[in-house]
Amino acid sequence: MAAKAHAILSASSSDRWLHCPPSARLCETYEDKGSDYAAEGTDAHALGEYKLKTALGTPTDDPTDSLKWYSEEMEDCTSGYAEYVLEQVEAAKETCADPVVLIEQRVDFSRWVKDGFGTADCILIADGVLNIVDYKHGKGVEVSAEKNPQMMLYALGSLEIFDGIYDIESVRMTIYQPRLSNISIFEMSKDTLLEWANTELTQKAQLAYEGKGDFHSGDWCRFCKAKAECRERAKANLELAKYEFAEPPLLGDAEIADILGKLDGLTSWAADVKEYALQQAVNGKKWSGWKLVEGRSNRKYRSDTDVADVVAHAGFDPYEHKVRGITAMQMLLGRSRFEELLSPYIEKPQGKPTLVPESDKRPAYEPARQIERAKTDFEGEQNV
Repeated sequence: MAAKAHAILSASSSDRWLHCPPSARLCETYEDKGSDYAAEGTDAHALGEYKLKTALGTPTDDPTDSLKWYSEEMEDCTSGYAEYVLEQVEAAKETCADPVVLIEQRVDFSRWVKDGFGTADCILIADGVLNIVDYKHGKGVEVSAEKNPQMMLYALGSLEIFDGIYDIESVRMTIYQPRLSNISIFEMSKDTLLEWANTELTQKAQLAYEGKGDFHSGDWCRFCKAKAECRERAKANLELAKYEFAEPPLLGDAEIADILGKLDGLTSWAADVKEYALQQAVNGKKWSGWKLVEGRSNRKYRSDTDVADVVAHAGFDPYEHKVRGITAMQMLLGRSRFEELLSPYIEKPQGKPTLVPESDKRPAYEPARQIERAKTDFEGEQNV
């Protein structure tokens, strides 16, 4: 299978180059090494495409045997994706006799972004609504559809194809992220989308294509190839030094709140720099004041089978007998079978309090209410 072409200003990296225009050209100077996570996502998309096309009656080859990262979890996740899309199609048929459904459709948004193109996982058009559905297999970061630039670019590319054929009035963008139980939906009018495209998008895309504009650091740095060496990111994270790391009691409330907002980014940046320096050292680079040594390791058996045989012949049981963990059990049974058999036996204990930004979706933790809840639970157990 030939490698897919990638645009310089790709939809998938748009959150980064819209916030930090010169990063697009800067990243061109780095080798695209890929990752196991990306490879797993590619396999999941291939499987999801096959299931959806098969369900819609489009002949296509089953890729399962060629998928390196195939698992029962992937099987369940992609089945859920296909079922979700089919549900949307059936719902559309209630008011539209012949909804349009396209799978893995190449879209071109180069009217606004030079050489811009991408592939939309699923496009559904019915009753004046253009619905873009994007499958996300990752579970590291929950993805929101709200004003998601990747989805908005796919929508623009879809309008280029279909707006002259169908009377499209609004655009709905859906993120389907099964491993985080996340289905995020955002809708906007076609006019609002085009206004954004003709103003903010066009201007920033031009800067990005020319390698101009200002560097800015933020959450979008997460997948940037230059994140470990970027001077702007270092500058933003090292701003914490202005507090001179005084003892917390000496800092004001506003200062502590300011630090809290930057700590996650600082930790991530420090880890990226350390990993970059390590890989460079492994490849022969010498860092002043540092040296490469062999890390600590733990003892391990040369052969589990041989050890088990020796211990068994000595009259002992070499095996631990315990129930598989939830994740391992779900992979063994598959998601649907797991829920069918074990849902009555699963509980989720109360989580430990943790500080998060106010934008977090979870309700605020109220100590008094939690104490009352614990008291009620205790009294209930006593009455059993």
